[in-house]
Amino acid sequence: MFEKQVKRLKLVDVAITKIAVVAFVLFLIGIWPAALNWVLSINYWYFLIIAIVLAAIVQIRIWE
Repeated sequence: MFEKQVKRLKLVDVAITKIAVVAFVLFLIGIWPAALNWVLSINYWYFLIIAIVLAAIVQIRIWE
């Protein structure tokens, strides 16, 4: 059942979902000072490394 629903998704739907997640994270950081302090206290390179690793995993799965 889940596979059927995923097959109906279009690229625009995936992009909208990603934008919604980013907007929610920005909202959370904006209203919760503890989340903002946590994000600012972590070295930004860690976020970049996580993003690259996760993107690479997805690309490897796509091109296998």
